[in-house]
Amino acid sequence: MTQLDPKSPGAADKPRPVVHPEECKGCGRCVAACPKKVLRFRAGLNSRGNRVVEYAGEGCVGCGSCFYNCPEPYALDVIVPEKPAAAKPGPAKP
Repeated sequence: MTQLDPKSPGAADKPRPVVHPEECKGCGRCVAACPKKVLRFRAGLNSRGNRVVEYAGEGCVGCGSCFYNCPEPYALDVIVPEKPAAAKPGPAKP
């Protein structure tokens, strides 16, 4: 599966789907539902003989359409990193 390396710059701050290959049954609902078209079928089959979906590597906006259209409860997760909190202005110093 093609995924961003969590150690690469910018990988931790971008949304991304995570497909669990052994749970994916290759129905293609997530691929069809993705508005950014960043999911695709990878070459080959999983150990259960199913086609498996993979992430293209960039472009996910974290909308969750793939997750909500997937009929398999543990086949797909969407990671949406928390945005850093903006610095709150403190009391004015005299």
